[in-house]
Amino acid sequence: MTGFAAVTSVVATYFDGLYHADIELLGRVFHPKAIYATADETPLLYRTMDEYFPVVAQRVSPASRDEPRRDVIEAIQFAGQNTAFARLRCSIGTKDFIDFLTIVRTDGEWKIMAKIFHMTERES
Repeated sequence: MTGFAAVTSVVATYFDGLYHADIELLGRVFHPKAIYATADETPLLYRTMDEYFPVVAQRVSPASRDEPRRDVIEAIQFAGQNTAFARLRCSIGTKDFIDFLTIVRTDGEWKIMAKIFHMTERES
């Protein structure tokens, strides 16, 4: 599998994990030491995976509400053989997100090392 195909597969699993609020799926694609952050909250919201996964597990999943999927890969860039960046768009409930994922290859597997995001309320 090419690097591009592997990173695209990570992103697809990430989207599925968010849509189904499935921390098992998300655990497959996030590095255990990954960070999760946004400056759209005050103070800056920063979480480790140990803090982030329980939040996801408590969500009512978009899938259970039959929400339409708005998953879009806007760009994937590589900075070498082991580092990639993905710019994504998705929605959960009434919130639209732009996610910046830094993805690294370690021990032969691509994993999300950082998720930095911007969120806005969707206008109906």
